[in-house]
Amino acid sequence: MTKPEFIWQQPGWPALHYDRMRVSAEVALARRAQGVVEGKLAVLGFEQRQQLAAEAWTQEAMATAAIEGERLDLQAVRSSVARRLGVIDQKGAHAPRHIDGLLDIMDDAVNQASAPLTDARLQAWQAALFPTGFSGMRPILVGAYRQHEEPMQIVSGRPGHETVHYEAPPSAAVTGSMAQLLAWLGAGGEPEYLVQAALAHLWFETIHPFEDGNGRVGRVLIDLVLARDAGEASRLIRISQQLLDQREAYYTALAQAQHGALEVTDWVVWFVAQVRLACEQASTVIDLSLTKARFWSEHRDQNLSARQRKVVNTLLDAGPGGFAGGMSTKKYESLAATSRATASRELIELEALGLLSATGAGRSTRYHINFEGWASST
Repeated sequence: MTKPEFIWQQPGWPALHYDRMRVSAEVALARRAQGVVEGKLAVLGFEQRQQLAAEAWTQEAMATAAIEGERLDLQAVRSSVARRLGVIDQKGAHAPRHIDGLLDIMDDAVNQASAPLTDARLQAWQAALFPTGFSGMRPILVGAYRQHEEPMQIVSGRPGHETVHYEAPPSAAVTGSMAQLLAWLGAGGEPEYLVQAALAHLWFETIHPFEDGNGRVGRVLIDLVLARDAGEASRLIRISQQLLDQREAYYTALAQAQHGALEVTDWVVWFVAQVRLACEQASTVIDLSLTKARFWSEHRDQNLSARQRKVVNTLLDAGPGGFAGGMSTKKYESLAATSRATASRELIELEALGLLSATGAGRSTRYHINFEGWASST
């Protein structure tokens, strides 16, 4: 086994340093993107906002688990989120306890963002992730900071040939280190919330206080800080989804910030840039929601079958060019679970009513939402 690339250096923490000019420039861009999101949200109705929040929360839960290599059941997550937000009347089976536990702590971080963050609260978050006391087949300590004597190491590679990327502080130092972090957060040690989220996440992941669940709890900590800044609107900013999309860069940026000196400008700039990109994506999602609402407002008097509404909503949700190749009779048949003849007839009806436009001919006919540019962008 190789030696650790980094070993905890207690004396310098939390004396983190960053170039305020570089960071301020990136924060200004992120704040501009965040302002656009908040402005667009202001024109949405309550029901639309709740639907967007439900989908964003669902995808965030899926993403934070996926970063750790865990694949959650999408329908179970979506159903549990819908029940919590009251978006729709869900009568399906309840989600497994570990999924509900993850959603519990994500909910607590946003709805109780202003409440003090304490050791007990963080430990409750971690315990909620492991309701059986096991991580896979391995028993772990839950609801408490780690206590084992052996070093906490982040490793990769096959057994016998592991590379140690990082060695966290010894368990004996965790309680004191977490006290520093929580005191800093409680005192508002960094007034700019986007920077505070970056530093808090880095600091927490460097301490690595739990036997397992540090990544998920650390990202919920980001949710809490962003919610303190933006309230419920922060649910629309899918930061875990953005980190999943950039997972390799995410791990690299964290590792580089944990190595050597305590100068963390590159990490803070990178993190704030991810918040900006998440805001830009949220803005696109809101635009699509507004487009969908306008579309159905224009066609509110049309008497459509449930199959037709399902297919049209699928095309709307995919966005311009999002449904590769457009809607064909064969795709409609599969999506709507109907016969080829019915699929063909209902697509022709949708075109005649002005909801869809057609390109091609014969078996090559493809249907698209009847908005300018939607067909040509596929």
